[in-house]
Amino acid sequence: MTTWVRILFALLLAAPTAHAQSWMVSQPAPRPVPYPVMEEPGFEAAVETGTRTRTGHPGPDYWMNTVRYTIHATLSPDTRMLRGDVTISYTNQSPDTLFVLPVHLRQNLNAEGVVRNRPQKISGGVRVTGVAWNGAPLVERASLRLTGYVTEGTVMTLRGTAPVAPGGTVDVDVSWTFQVPEVGAPRMGTDGEVFYLGYWYPQVAVYDDVNGWTADPYMGNGEFYMDFADYDVHLTVPDNMIVGATGDLISRRSVLSEQTISRLDRAAEGDDVVHVVTVADLEAGSALVASPTDVLTWQYRAEQVRDFAFGASTRFVWDATHAVVDAAGNHSMIHALYRDGTPAWDRSAEFARYSIEFLSGQLDMPYPWPHMTTVEGIIGGGMEYPMITLIGGARSDRRLFGTTFHEIAHMWFPMIVGQNEKEYTWMDEGLTSFNTAEASADFWGDESWDPARQSYYFIAGTGQEVEPMRHGDRYPVGTAARGIASYNKPAVALHALRGMVGQDRFYEAYTEYARRWAFKHPQPHDLFNTFEDVLGMDLDWFWTSMLYETWTLDQGVASVVSLETGVEVTVEDFGLSPFPTPVRVTYRDGRTADEWIPVSTWLGGARGATVMFPPGTIERVEIDPDGFLPDVNRSNNIMLPE
Repeated sequence: MTTWVRILFALLLAAPTAHAQSWMVSQPAPRPVPYPVMEEPGFEAAVETGTRTRTGHPGPDYWMNTVRYTIHATLSPDTRMLRGDVTISYTNQSPDTLFVLPVHLRQNLNAEGVVRNRPQKISGGVRVTGVAWNGAPLVERASLRLTGYVTEGTVMTLRGTAPVAPGGTVDVDVSWTFQVPEVGAPRMGTDGEVFYLGYWYPQVAVYDDVNGWTADPYMGNGEFYMDFADYDVHLTVPDNMIVGATGDLISRRSVLSEQTISRLDRAAEGDDVVHVVTVADLEAGSALVASPTDVLTWQYRAEQVRDFAFGASTRFVWDATHAVVDAAGNHSMIHALYRDGTPAWDRSAEFARYSIEFLSGQLDMPYPWPHMTTVEGIIGGGMEYPMITLIGGARSDRRLFGTTFHEIAHMWFPMIVGQNEKEYTWMDEGLTSFNTAEASADFWGDESWDPARQSYYFIAGTGQEVEPMRHGDRYPVGTAARGIASYNKPAVALHALRGMVGQDRFYEAYTEYARRWAFKHPQPHDLFNTFEDVLGMDLDWFWTSMLYETWTLDQGVASVVSLETGVEVTVEDFGLSPFPTPVRVTYRDGRTADEWIPVSTWLGGARGATVMFPPGTIERVEIDPDGFLPDVNRSNNIMLPE
């Protein structure tokens, strides 16, 4: 980042004003000045070694380790047991020798004695029945002074027969079982009819260029940081269960009837939503291939995805259509699996298609995978996984649309742009919440942004708010603070930034960030630096105010004085967050005039500023007439002169 003197100078030059010297600064008591954003030691070191830059580009020496999973798993619904075998091929692309390999066993969240930060039923956790390192068996130990593995909570750490050198590959085999938890488990489980398996297999932790191993335990609240990987997954289930999953269904002719395949082909060609499997098909047993063993194996392959999840039920009906993702007409399939009669779900495929098409255009980044599937059941809200999302509960059309769009927006953040949601929840949820507000306005024809509907304003300034730049497991429990800091406040911040720089420049920076960091692991500084690089502005004051602190903005019209030389409007700033101030006057004859007080005025310590407008009879003076500032007290934003 630049020095603070350069910050003030740049912002002063960039200030948008309609008339030269149209504002003057009054000098009451000085105010605090936002501190510059400081780089963490790991990020600073990454810049020095050439894996990151201070312009927001990945460095010339950027690297990520690569992973391939081959999984064979069997689901037994009667006993709720999942049994699996996985071979993990892990290649070390880093310059470092890796002496251990941490592996997540996230279903240990359900084991007795594991640390949690949300209520959880105990169902036994994961039972590991075998581990091997390049074919050599490993035994469980109390410590890793010797070859073997140690399990602590939801993380199993392996020490193999030899470390993984730079450029080297290790094959790790793990066999495991666990009982699928009942409804109440976060983000997966079963209600007896629907089974949804998320975070269900041993997954290697991320080793990155900033922090090395990032193997934070899964405690229930904080979500995930995952590497991009290739998957070859074989799922064996009863032969009357419809399955949806991440990836291409390689075995479709081994599991789907000709009738079902024909309907899927029709959905790929036409514009209508096709009922691929109906209740009548389920009753007739005509949707799937008949099996003499009473089970079918569904094989899926996926490339460059950060996770694999699947849903299955004997009661799923299946709708399908396709979404056009680019100007060349390339498309991805849309699937909706739900129980017949669930309110609003007959529109699920429609909502998913809209979501994929809108986001592919809005973010100037076509959806890259072969399908997007929505699955109904189990949870109260929604949860995202690559190419598939779980959404629970009976909903109205608008609520189902909002949740569907939000979860599908996660296909870009973090499924394409692989951010660390565990540590920086706001990077995923905030960006996705901003996108959802944009889409809702477009789809339903609503006002694009209504400050009165933003939950941030219900908590701002109350003392209950916490800053967004906080680890996902370190929010207060039982309050709205986590949701607002992670979801709505960052969306409010992005809306404010768009208002300050304009629609076109904002989306130029936003989409450039997505392009630079697609299928990579950006840190917050990479987002900050990309926006500043593209916009040509230093925004430390903005990131500090909105993400690192709980400061509030409160600007008000203090006075309006008509003089022979013009109209003098005085604005006072009562809060701690500095923002440029758009001021609009409306004359009695219907004319309007706009001026800006640049942010450099408030950064300079002023608590008041005066703006001059052309002479005329004033009917109305308003701060922030377009409603983009995060002003917590709008009651003083308008003055109607007598």
